[in-house]
Amino acid sequence: METPQKKKLLWQLPFLVLLIVGTVLIIRQQRNTPYQHCSGPIFGTVYNITYQCDEDLQEQIEARMHEVDSALSMFNKQSIISRINRNEQVKPNTMFLDVFNLAQHISRETDGAFDITVAPLVNIWGFGFTNATMPDQQDVDSVMQYIGYQKVSYDGHSIRKQDPHVMLDCSAIAKGYGVDKVAELLEQKGIQNYLVEIGGEIVSRGVSDKRLPWKIGVTKPVDNPEAQSELQTVLNVTDKAMATSGNYRNFYYQGGKKYAHTVDPKTGHPVQHNILSATVLSDKCAQADAYATSFMVMGLKRAQQLLKRHPELMAYLIYDDKGKMRVWYSPSLKDKIQK
Repeated sequence: METPQKKKLLWQLPFLVLLIVGTVLIIRQQRNTPYQHCSGPIFGTVYNITYQCDEDLQEQIEARMHEVDSALSMFNKQSIISRINRNEQVKPNTMFLDVFNLAQHISRETDGAFDITVAPLVNIWGFGFTNATMPDQQDVDSVMQYIGYQKVSYDGHSIRKQDPHVMLDCSAIAKGYGVDKVAELLEQKGIQNYLVEIGGEIVSRGVSDKRLPWKIGVTKPVDNPEAQSELQTVLNVTDKAMATSGNYRNFYYQGGKKYAHTVDPKTGHPVQHNILSATVLSDKCAQADAYATSFMVMGLKRAQQLLKRHPELMAYLIYDDKGKMRVWYSPSLKDKIQK
């Protein structure tokens, strides 16, 4: 006579078999699903995206990126941010407000090191969307009165500026946000393995087409363009977002002095801190993008202090120590360093 326990096991056996067979079929299907690759120009830079899917999604991916461009690009004359900068009446959409609200939050967290009102300063130093000659202190002082994240707000209907000369510049956060929106699209499609990269800002999930975790190199911050492909380290960024900011990428020399594209909103001048490159890992690329720029403005000590308050962030900072290149990284990042 069969015991109740044996009867229970006999009833469970078919379900266990189905579960095992189903799992094997899912794994086999995943292995047979091809990886798609697409790339092209966007946001004044280039995107490269790899994802595992039977369907070619490039058209949908580009449509999503162009939505971001239509909200946040200063080079698009009809974008929401361009119209706000021209003081036109325009109702910001969800994408613009997502970035605006996050930017204001990070501005408060960094004591103004991150500030999307820096557009006039970026322009007069020759790194913005207008051509400029080398400014003097009077030029800098003339626009400092329009700088400050507190000078803009959202009243529930539109962006309010304390002065019509205030201009917004989301270039230090928009690329990261674009990466997030493409990743969001892929997630909605049920895609579990992908890497999205726009202009060096990255989000990844799952494994690569080699069935290995995604690994991304951090470039050694040197001024020589021929040597900029040399890697400082390699990081495991699977299931993370990563952004890098560095003054070795966009700069010029004038009178024997180097002027880099990161402008300090407090001083009105390009930063002269010792950080050469700031790489930030976070759950969202927009956040990583903005904090990477912030750390370039803040310098090593202030960046380290902020990271203590924000354990959700990880950073890999390359800095100059009396002419020698050194590295500091978050203790939680140690297991992700592959080289």
